[in-house]
Amino acid sequence: MNLVESFRLAIRSLSANKMRSILTMLGIIIGTGAVIALISIGQGAQAAITEQVQSIGSNLIFVFPGRYEQGGGQVRNYAPLTREDADAMAAPGALQYVAMVAPEIDRSATVSSRRESVEVSIVGTTPEYEQVRNYPVELGYWFSESDEESAARVALLGVDTAEDLFGIAELALGETIRINRVPFTVLGILEAKGGQGFGGGSQDALVIIPLSTAQRRLFSGRFVTDRGQRVDIINASAVDEASTNLAIDEITWLLRDRHDIEFGEDDFSVASQQDILGVFDQITSVLTIFLGAIAGISLLVGGIGIMNIMLVSVTERTREIGIRKSVGAKRSAILWQFLIESIVLSILGGLLGIAMGWGISAAVNTLDQFTTYVSPQAVILAVSFSLVVGVFFGIYPASRAANLNPIDALRYE
Repeated sequence: MNLVESFRLAIRSLSANKMRSILTMLGIIIGTGAVIALISIGQGAQAAITEQVQSIGSNLIFVFPGRYEQGGGQVRNYAPLTREDADAMAAPGALQYVAMVAPEIDRSATVSSRRESVEVSIVGTTPEYEQVRNYPVELGYWFSESDEESAARVALLGVDTAEDLFGIAELALGETIRINRVPFTVLGILEAKGGQGFGGGSQDALVIIPLSTAQRRLFSGRFVTDRGQRVDIINASAVDEASTNLAIDEITWLLRDRHDIEFGEDDFSVASQQDILGVFDQITSVLTIFLGAIAGISLLVGGIGIMNIMLVSVTERTREIGIRKSVGAKRSAILWQFLIESIVLSILGGLLGIAMGWGISAAVNTLDQFTTYVSPQAVILAVSFSLVVGVFFGIYPASRAANLNPIDALRYE
């Protein structure tokens, strides 16, 4: 018997028990669909994170207070960073490979207009923040160096904040808002960035004010240290991507000198944009593999279901096997017939699972959180795995059928 005939007999045998065949394929369908859906969601999340990290600026370098432990996320040897540290980094000729520096403090506060009130992130920083962190204005203009030096009560609004406070973002321009009851004049509306920031909130739900204003007029008394005016983070940009590591080395040596660190651990951490992106990529990759492995268990369960049903089928068709053997059917022909039935079940289940996984991915796309991507590699992996499951779990029932004694099989009732 050739393979074409074996496939024809397999399809006819499975069609005779449609409901049982569908229920047998259910485990394969769910497993394959879950594998494709979870891998596509993981890849979509990874692409979205990459896009968001890249949107915050180019050639970025972050300086954090304290020494961060790799893997555990714990902070050791904590010491505050200061405005004076940032000024030293930005001093003309101090660092050859650093283009700009923008110190930053972040606080949450209540912002209100005449009609609405919202709780958003308040960023106190310097004018260089516009270019270092890629926050250009859509309407209006950024505050100036003189605004920063004089601690002017001026503000820039993210588009979400402007819409929450005034309904239409354009209406906020030139208006007065109150941050913790302190009045500020709106100078500009920032371009929309979309997506989520590192803290989980929208990148467009924020208010940016001069650093000196935040330290002296809004959150006064919270930033004075024996080293100077404390800041939460220092943002810097390298002159180009190739110089990022050299810029990190320069920053490290300058801060060690300022903090009197000759031996022992640094009391600060320096990370590049690519370092942070690498951490996120590693996390999403591990989660994708983990979830895919869980989904793969469904395929194994589905394979066990196929083996169980094929054993039942061998028992039900024992007399048929005996008749075929008595008229000259070879052992290999019987083996291939039942093995092909198992393979057909797994392949059909795999194809239906692909459709299921594609549907789940499309449904996730409607949530507008990020765009999933069903890669050919994921499809090939899922189908190949389902095929291997069909062969692996079908070989025992097929072998059992092929080894039946024709005389015993003919006597079976």
